[in-house]
Amino acid sequence: MASEEHYLSPVADLTYRNYDGPLGSVKARWLAIALYQLKRSIKNRFLWVMAVGSGWYYFMMMIIFFFLEQVVGQGGEAGQRQFKEFLARINWRDQFLLGFSYSQLIYFILAWMLGAGAIANDNRSNALLVYLSKPCSKFDYVFGKWMGVFMPLFGLQMLATIFFWLYGGLSFNSYGFMSQAGVVILQMIPVHLMSAALLASVVIGISSLFNQGRVAGSTFAGVYLITNFFTQFVVMTILSQLRDGGSRLANVKPGLFTMYYCSLDGIQIGLAKILLGTDGSPAFGINSRLPNIPIPSTFLMVAAWLVICLIGIGIAWKKVQAVEVV
Repeated sequence: MASEEHYLSPVADLTYRNYDGPLGSVKARWLAIALYQLKRSIKNRFLWVMAVGSGWYYFMMMIIFFFLEQVVGQGGEAGQRQFKEFLARINWRDQFLLGFSYSQLIYFILAWMLGAGAIANDNRSNALLVYLSKPCSKFDYVFGKWMGVFMPLFGLQMLATIFFWLYGGLSFNSYGFMSQAGVVILQMIPVHLMSAALLASVVIGISSLFNQGRVAGSTFAGVYLITNFFTQFVVMTILSQLRDGGSRLANVKPGLFTMYYCSLDGIQIGLAKILLGTDGSPAFGINSRLPNIPIPSTFLMVAAWLVICLIGIGIAWKKVQAVEVV
């Protein structure tokens, strides 16, 4: 039983020193923190709206397929033959790469919603004093917060990918979908894993620097957009050199192709190309002035991904300090 002096004290003791209830296992204390954050996140309806929106490219492809199927259905056997020839030209693996690439902005918004206030709000409310005064180590707290962003982010990213894969398998299996993209769903798992890990590490690291979730979110947005603007500058430079060189890729400086991947988006897209083993193809089959950027160096992409993840987690590790409540 708690002592009588505890209740008479003018200062509330929020620690577990006077706790006399049942005790559970302490092997996965981080899991309690991660699940608590997960439960709070999944109640946000806008988060689910954005998760559905992240599959906008897949949904556009499905609408195009639907209308084409309706149109060719009125053309008899000739129309069916044209539709079959059209599907034969579809590179399904590239469609998954395009769907992932065009969802980068929404993935960033999801990470922002999930993680910007994860540690910053605890800093504001001095909740760290409570967390770290309980039988909870700094590892439990930092890893729990990281997993609280990583797990829902990975799950939400996979939703649209799994849906499109099931749609393709059920609708176009007779047109060779499964033979071409049957294993793609397995390859997309590490693609989304590395994407969620990268964004979770960056947003958790930034969140630990502030005591206001909005300020942390603004800083995260600034980091994302600045690197994204750099990529757009590289794209314009590549287009300029293609125009001056008669649209020949050989006239583009090789270093520009590597610089194209020097952003949070670029690293994720570069790793996705490596894991899927494709340079990609134009969206909706429409030729673009920007050629397919070649697959980057595996070593450079993995090293960049690892360094950024470690920096983000390292910042959070350094900023979260254990406090002894006396």
